[in-house]
Amino acid sequence: MTVTRRSLAPLLAAAPLAIAALHTRDAEAASRAEIDREVASAVVTLRNMQNTRVLFENAKAVLVFPKIISGGFIIGGQFGEGALLRDGRTTGHYNIAGASFGLLAGAQTAGLAMFFMTDEGLAALMRADGWEIGTGPSVVAVDAGVQANMTATTLAQPVYAITFGQQGLMAALALNGTKITRINPE
Repeated sequence: MTVTRRSLAPLLAAAPLAIAALHTRDAEAASRAEIDREVASAVVTLRNMQNTRVLFENAKAVLVFPKIISGGFIIGGQFGEGALLRDGRTTGHYNIAGASFGLLAGAQTAGLAMFFMTDEGLAALMRADGWEIGTGPSVVAVDAGVQANMTATTLAQPVYAITFGQQGLMAALALNGTKITRINPE
């Protein structure tokens, strides 16, 4: 595929809008009820995905971000809010935020679920100053091919991440360099 100015035009137009959306969303944090409602809906979507049952059955906890807004042009950012579920109950609220620099252009929204399979993986999240992904326990991004081969005996990593509901013009949701921090919404 040849990249031309014409093919980049929609991406260039979307970048300022995405950055503006990131700043607006950050300034208008969601309420606890709004976050919980969106997380509950996302869990229904996740449970209906092929082969997630084994993750739900074996995870110590699941951190769900129903919608992460990402965007930028060369310099980008992402932001979202979600909740940590243990035994089907919300035990905390979190935000995810990150910045990136490089060959990127566009905007997207996507959901993210992180399945914490070990106590050590969960402890990294629970630290008071938050957790920067890429430090501490490894996170395995699960795609459809990996999901098809997952069983309770093959789950060996501390954290598995699944993206869902992607919409927009960016290639992927970047996780390295992203920080997850506990919040206390009203």
